[in-house]
Amino acid sequence: MSRSELQRINAFLAAFARRQAGRVVDLPGGFAVHDDAFAHSRANNQVVIEGAVDPEALPALADRALGHLPHRLVSVLDDAVGTACAEPLIRAGYSHSAYLVMLHAGPVRDGGAADEVDLDALRTPLTRRWRDLLPDVDDEVVRHLVDRREARRRGADVVRFLGARTEGGEVASWADLYLDPATGLAQIEDLVTSEAHLGRGHADAVLNTALRVAVDEGCGTRFLTADAADWPRHWYERRGFSAIGVTHCFERG
Repeated sequence: MSRSELQRINAFLAAFARRQAGRVVDLPGGFAVHDDAFAHSRANNQVVIEGAVDPEALPALADRALGHLPHRLVSVLDDAVGTACAEPLIRAGYSHSAYLVMLHAGPVRDGGAADEVDLDALRTPLTRRWRDLLPDVDDEVVRHLVDRREARRRGADVVRFLGARTEGGEVASWADLYLDPATGLAQIEDLVTSEAHLGRGHADAVLNTALRVAVDEGCGTRFLTADAADWPRHWYERRGFSAIGVTHCFERG
Protein backbone atom coordinates (compact mmCIF):
# COMPACT_ATOMS: atom_id res chain seq x y z
CA MET A 1 0.00 0.00 0.00
CA SER A 2 2.82 2.45 0.88
CA ARG A 3 4.50 1.87 -2.50
CA SER A 4 1.26 2.54 -4.33
CA GLU A 5 0.61 5.65 -2.26
CA LEU A 6 4.16 6.87 -2.83
CA GLN A 7 3.70 6.59 -6.59
CA ARG A 8 0.45 8.59 -6.36
CA ILE A 9 2.15 11.19 -4.16
CA ASN A 10 5.08 11.60 -6.56
CA ALA A 11 2.65 12.01 -9.45
CA PHE A 12 0.83 14.68 -7.43
CA LEU A 13 4.10 16.51 -6.68
CA ALA A 14 5.06 16.50 -10.36
CA ALA A 15 1.61 17.67 -11.43
CA PHE A 16 1.65 20.46 -8.85
CA ALA A 17 4.98 21.76 -10.16
CA ARG A 18 3.64 21.72 -13.72
CA ARG A 19 0.32 23.38 -12.88
CA GLN A 20 1.75 26.29 -10.92
CA ALA A 21 4.48 27.03 -13.47
CA GLY A 22 4.48 30.01 -15.79
CA ARG A 23 5.77 27.70 -18.50
CA VAL A 24 7.00 24.10 -18.73
CA VAL A 25 9.73 22.59 -20.91
CA ASP A 26 9.78 18.80 -21.21
CA LEU A 27 13.16 17.13 -20.74
CA PRO A 28 14.50 13.57 -20.78
CA GLY A 29 13.22 12.01 -17.55
CA GLY A 30 11.27 15.06 -16.44
CA PHE A 31 10.71 18.74 -17.12
CA ALA A 32 11.80 22.26 -16.25
CA VAL A 33 9.44 24.84 -14.77
CA HIS A 34 9.90 28.57 -15.20
CA ASP A 35 8.14 31.63 -13.81
CA ASP A 36 9.67 34.97 -14.78
CA ALA A 37 7.42 36.76 -12.27
CA PHE A 38 9.33 35.00 -9.46
CA ALA A 39 12.77 34.64 -11.00
CA HIS A 40 14.46 34.67 -7.59
CA SER A 41 12.43 31.69 -6.37
CA ARG A 42 14.27 28.44 -6.96
CA ALA A 43 11.15 26.37 -6.42
CA ASN A 44 9.45 28.21 -9.29
CA ASN A 45 12.44 27.82 -11.62
CA GLN A 46 13.84 24.33 -11.39
CA VAL A 47 14.29 20.95 -13.04
CA VAL A 48 12.05 18.13 -11.83
CA ILE A 49 13.08 14.55 -12.60
CA GLU A 50 10.17 12.13 -12.33
CA GLY A 51 11.50 9.13 -14.32
CA ALA A 52 14.67 7.48 -15.52
CA VAL A 53 17.53 9.79 -16.48
CA ASP A 54 21.21 9.50 -17.33
CA PRO A 55 22.90 10.67 -14.09
CA GLU A 56 26.09 11.76 -15.87
CA ALA A 57 24.11 13.86 -18.34
CA LEU A 58 21.94 15.56 -15.71
CA PRO A 59 24.29 18.47 -14.80
CA ALA A 60 24.52 19.57 -18.44
CA LEU A 61 20.77 19.05 -18.86
CA ALA A 62 20.11 21.37 -15.90
CA ASP A 63 22.54 23.96 -17.27
CA ARG A 64 20.71 24.03 -20.59
CA ALA A 65 17.30 24.30 -18.92
CA LEU A 66 18.26 26.91 -16.31
CA GLY A 67 21.21 28.61 -18.00
CA HIS A 68 19.59 32.06 -17.86
CA LEU A 69 19.54 31.94 -14.04
CA PRO A 70 22.33 32.34 -11.46
CA HIS A 71 21.05 29.38 -9.45
CA ARG A 72 20.26 25.71 -10.06
CA LEU A 73 17.69 23.50 -8.37
CA VAL A 74 17.12 19.89 -9.39
CA SER A 75 14.42 17.85 -7.64
CA VAL A 76 14.44 14.08 -8.14
CA LEU A 77 11.27 12.37 -6.98
CA ASP A 78 12.38 8.73 -7.12
CA ASP A 79 14.76 7.65 -4.35
CA ALA A 80 16.82 5.23 -6.44
CA VAL A 81 17.21 7.71 -9.30
CA GLY A 82 18.12 10.49 -6.86
CA THR A 83 20.74 8.32 -5.19
CA ALA A 84 22.28 7.50 -8.58
CA CYS A 85 22.35 11.18 -9.54
CA ALA A 86 24.00 12.35 -6.33
CA GLU A 87 27.65 11.76 -7.26
CA PRO A 88 27.57 13.44 -10.70
CA LEU A 89 25.69 16.46 -9.36
CA ILE A 90 27.89 16.86 -6.29
CA ARG A 91 30.91 16.62 -8.59
CA ALA A 92 29.36 19.48 -10.59
CA GLY A 93 29.16 21.68 -7.49
CA TYR A 94 25.70 20.91 -6.18
CA SER A 95 24.76 20.45 -2.53
CA HIS A 96 22.49 17.49 -1.75
CA SER A 97 19.54 17.20 0.65
CA ALA A 98 17.16 14.30 1.20
CA TYR A 99 13.51 14.88 2.08
CA LEU A 100 11.22 12.31 3.64
CA VAL A 101 7.76 11.78 2.23
CA MET A 102 5.74 11.34 5.42
CA LEU A 103 2.26 9.81 5.46
CA HIS A 104 -0.26 10.54 8.19
CA ALA A 105 -1.80 7.49 9.82
CA GLY A 106 -2.64 8.88 13.24
CA PRO A 107 -6.02 9.98 14.58
CA VAL A 108 -7.55 13.22 13.27
CA ARG A 109 -9.11 15.43 15.90
CA ASP A 110 -12.42 17.20 15.47
CA GLY A 111 -12.36 20.92 14.88
CA GLY A 112 -9.22 23.04 14.83
CA ALA A 113 -8.13 26.42 16.11
CA ALA A 114 -6.73 27.75 12.82
CA ASP A 115 -8.60 29.47 10.00
CA GLU A 116 -8.17 30.11 6.30
CA VAL A 117 -6.18 33.30 5.69
CA ASP A 118 -5.27 35.28 2.59
CA LEU A 119 -1.86 36.29 1.35
CA ASP A 120 -2.23 39.82 2.73
CA ALA A 121 -2.52 38.39 6.26
CA LEU A 122 0.62 36.31 5.69
CA ARG A 123 2.72 38.98 4.00
CA THR A 124 4.10 40.58 7.18
CA PRO A 125 5.08 37.37 9.02
CA LEU A 126 6.42 35.84 5.79
CA THR A 127 8.54 38.91 5.06
CA ARG A 128 9.90 38.89 8.60
CA ARG A 129 10.69 35.19 8.32
CA TRP A 130 12.59 35.54 5.03
CA ARG A 131 14.45 38.59 6.34
CA ASP A 132 15.65 36.50 9.30
CA LEU A 133 16.71 33.61 7.04
CA LEU A 134 18.30 35.74 4.28
CA PRO A 135 19.46 39.00 5.88
CA ASP A 136 21.73 39.98 2.98
CA VAL A 137 19.30 39.76 0.04
CA ASP A 138 17.55 42.77 -1.45
CA ASP A 139 13.87 43.67 -1.28
CA GLU A 140 13.05 42.18 -4.69
CA VAL A 141 14.24 38.72 -3.64
CA VAL A 142 12.13 38.82 -0.48
CA ARG A 143 9.11 40.03 -2.44
CA HIS A 144 9.42 37.12 -4.88
CA LEU A 145 9.71 34.61 -2.04
CA VAL A 146 6.61 36.03 -0.35
CA ASP A 147 4.42 36.64 -3.40
CA ARG A 148 5.21 33.30 -5.06
CA ARG A 149 2.63 31.79 -2.75
CA GLU A 150 -0.06 33.23 -5.01
CA ALA A 151 1.19 31.05 -7.89
CA ARG A 152 0.59 27.98 -5.75
CA ARG A 153 -3.15 28.49 -6.14
CA ARG A 154 -2.78 27.03 -9.63
CA GLY A 155 -1.05 23.88 -8.40
CA ALA A 156 -4.00 21.85 -7.15
CA ASP A 157 -7.77 21.73 -7.44
CA VAL A 158 -8.12 23.21 -3.93
CA VAL A 159 -5.40 25.37 -2.32
CA ARG A 160 -5.89 26.90 1.11
CA PHE A 161 -3.62 28.99 3.30
CA LEU A 162 -4.23 28.27 6.99
CA GLY A 163 -3.13 30.35 9.96
CA ALA A 164 -3.38 30.35 13.74
CA ARG A 165 -3.60 33.80 15.29
CA THR A 166 -2.53 35.30 18.60
CA GLU A 167 -5.09 36.97 20.85
CA GLY A 168 -4.09 40.23 19.21
CA GLY A 169 -4.92 38.89 15.75
CA GLU A 170 -1.39 38.39 14.40
CA VAL A 171 -0.80 35.24 12.33
CA ALA A 172 1.62 33.27 14.52
CA SER A 173 1.82 30.01 12.55
CA TRP A 174 0.79 29.10 9.03
CA ALA A 175 0.85 26.42 6.35
CA ASP A 176 -0.38 25.61 2.86
CA LEU A 177 -2.91 22.84 2.24
CA TYR A 178 -3.20 21.36 -1.26
CA LEU A 179 -6.19 19.10 -1.91
CA ASP A 180 -7.13 16.80 -4.77
CA PRO A 181 -10.46 15.34 -3.64
CA ALA A 182 -10.86 13.38 -6.91
CA THR A 183 -7.86 11.21 -6.03
CA GLY A 184 -8.10 11.55 -2.24
CA LEU A 185 -4.71 13.26 -1.85
CA ALA A 186 -3.83 16.12 0.50
CA GLN A 187 -0.43 17.75 1.04
CA ILE A 188 0.50 19.97 3.98
CA GLU A 189 3.37 22.27 3.02
CA ASP A 190 5.53 25.00 4.64
CA LEU A 191 4.29 24.73 8.22
CA VAL A 192 6.11 27.59 9.97
CA THR A 193 5.77 29.40 13.30
CA SER A 194 7.12 32.90 13.88
CA GLU A 195 10.11 32.94 16.22
CA ALA A 196 8.28 35.15 18.72
CA HIS A 197 5.41 32.67 19.08
CA LEU A 198 7.17 29.33 19.38
CA GLY A 199 6.11 26.80 22.00
CA ARG A 200 2.52 28.00 22.38
CA GLY A 201 0.67 25.35 20.37
CA HIS A 202 0.11 27.43 17.24
CA ALA A 203 1.73 24.88 14.90
CA ASP A 204 -0.41 22.10 16.38
CA ALA A 205 -3.49 24.22 15.76
CA VAL A 206 -2.56 24.67 12.10
CA LEU A 207 -1.64 21.01 11.60
CA ASN A 208 -4.80 19.73 13.30
CA THR A 209 -6.96 22.07 11.22
CA ALA A 210 -5.25 21.02 7.99
CA LEU A 211 -5.76 17.33 8.77
CA ARG A 212 -9.41 17.86 9.66
CA VAL A 213 -10.09 19.85 6.47
CA ALA A 214 -8.40 17.09 4.43
CA VAL A 215 -10.57 14.40 6.02
CA ASP A 216 -13.73 16.47 5.52
CA GLU A 217 -12.80 16.85 1.82
CA GLY A 218 -12.50 13.06 1.47
CA CYS A 219 -8.69 12.93 1.30
CA GLY A 220 -7.56 9.66 2.85
CA THR A 221 -3.93 10.08 1.80
CA ARG A 222 -2.50 12.96 3.83
CA PHE A 223 1.20 13.68 3.50
CA LEU A 224 4.00 16.20 3.83
CA THR A 225 7.73 16.35 3.13
CA ALA A 226 10.36 16.98 5.79
CA ASP A 227 14.12 17.40 5.72
CA ALA A 228 15.60 14.03 6.66
CA ALA A 229 18.40 15.73 8.61
CA ASP A 230 16.35 18.27 10.57
CA TRP A 231 14.34 18.09 13.80
CA PRO A 232 10.80 18.73 12.46
CA ARG A 233 10.63 15.15 11.11
CA HIS A 234 10.57 13.92 14.72
CA TRP A 235 7.90 16.49 15.63
CA TYR A 236 5.75 15.10 12.80
CA GLU A 237 6.41 11.52 13.85
CA ARG A 238 4.99 12.29 17.30
CA ARG A 239 1.84 13.50 15.56
CA GLY A 240 1.15 10.37 13.55
CA PHE A 241 3.33 10.77 10.45
CA SER A 242 5.75 8.12 9.23
CA ALA A 243 8.23 8.09 6.34
CA ILE A 244 7.29 6.03 3.28
CA GLY A 245 9.77 7.41 0.77
CA VAL A 246 12.59 9.83 -0.02
CA THR A 247 12.94 12.60 -2.59
CA HIS A 248 16.21 14.34 -3.39
CA CYS A 249 17.05 18.02 -3.80
CA PHE A 250 20.23 19.34 -5.42
CA GLU A 251 21.14 23.05 -5.32
CA ARG A 252 23.93 25.22 -6.67
CA GLY A 253 24.55 28.96 -6.73
